[in-house]
Amino acid sequence: MIAPEIYDILAKIDVRHYLVLSILLFCIGLCGVLLRRSLLSVLMSVLIMINSVNINFLAFAQKEHSSTKGHMFAFFVIVVAAAETLVGLILLASYRREGKKVLKW
Repeated sequence: MIAPEIYDILAKIDVRHYLVLSILLFCIGLCGVLLRRSLLSVLMSVLIMINSVNINFLAFAQKEHSSTKGHMFAFFVIVVAAAETLVGLILLASYRREGKKVLKW
């Protein structure tokens, strides 16, 4: 059971709050892509950036109550991110199997 005070707090959260969170996550992901050297860290940083875009989609879907476009885009982006993760892990496993280092640049 959720306390009624929680509903009051959630009602005060505006689209701006979600956008600030999204910008912070995107900047963290961008710093990770630019500063990290291993393939796995770069892939995780890209996923953080993709999730920040999902937060934007869902925030604007919440603003327009009758629209489900944001939810559909977010679902599509999640599917694409899962496929990207699968390809990245397959590349990682194939390089490990051949005994090479894992793509450090």
